[in-house]
Amino acid sequence: RLDMTTLASASVLVGLNAAIAAIDGDAPKILCVKGPDGHPGLPYGPFDPARHRTFEIGLRDWVERQTRLKLGFIEQLYTFGDKGRESPAALIEGGGVGTRIVSVGYLALAAEPANVEGDGAQWRSWYDFFPWEDWRSGVPALLSNTIMSALRAWAERAEDENMRRTREERIGVAFGVSDLGWEEERTLDRYELMYEAGLVEEAWRDRAAVGLPAPRSDPGVARRTGTSMGSDHRRMLATAIGRVRGKLKYRPIIFDLTTPTFTLLSLQQAVEAIVGFELHKQNFRRSVERGGFVEKTELSVQQPSGRPAAVFKASDELGQDRTAKGLTIPRLRQSP
Repeated sequence: RLDMTTLASASVLVGLNAAIAAIDGDAPKILCVKGPDGHPGLPYGPFDPARHRTFEIGLRDWVERQTRLKLGFIEQLYTFGDKGRESPAALIEGGGVGTRIVSVGYLALAAEPANVEGDGAQWRSWYDFFPWEDWRSGVPALLSNTIMSALRAWAERAEDENMRRTREERIGVAFGVSDLGWEEERTLDRYELMYEAGLVEEAWRDRAAVGLPAPRSDPGVARRTGTSMGSDHRRMLATAIGRVRGKLKYRPIIFDLTTPTFTLLSLQQAVEAIVGFELHKQNFRRSVERGGFVEKTELSVQQPSGRPAAVFKASDELGQDRTAKGLTIPRLRQSP
């Protein structure tokens, strides 16, 4: 039976977070603000039921006040409500000791990284935070030389044989050493495994904040696995990256991340920036043209060498039906 007295005394604060993504040349960018602990974080703020009729209105209000950026397309991403997730650096206005902070995460897409204002607001490559996710120049050395060996050592430290096998299976699926191969949309699975194994700085920070023993892993590895973020914002960002990567395959969202006109090369580079892989040039161009995703304009742009490149735009049919199918991603499978 519910104890209504306990429920009435509970202190819960609803926070709103935005993962705002844009493509800048060949770099996938995410908008960051300076958190209360000095670490970069996602734009955030509390939901004010007295001022905001909906979560989305509250989110747009907070982002504009923090960054002077007006949001276009957004969608709800996930609700982050695990007990203790707000420790030690997620305290925001209205949240004090004993307050349970539940964050509603949103994904927003921008056609370009517009100028932003605000203390500490800046666009950062999302590979600053997830360097092991960028395979455009081959398997990252950090992944093959450091992370995989640290994960295998973590599996060997399991308390019993069943736990060891479970850890090895999870590593195999998340990091592509199983029959499935590397799946780019498993960004969150990989980050959470690394957090559990003590291979990111947040794992050390959070355990120390609640008085738990330090992880049994090498702290030097955690310092090399990307820039840490305040609170659990790197987990939120991993969720957002996985969502964008997955949606490319079943919705034409790439055109929410491009300017109105583009060359096929710049479109390919935008997709490669998101998925973290180089694509097969001819197969990619064939798929977007035959799939009816793009239309050729009368414009062209001069290339550094060779003939001028044709300029395209998103098909008018896509503008009428944004639920159309996603892109084919023609790439080679690789494993760490």
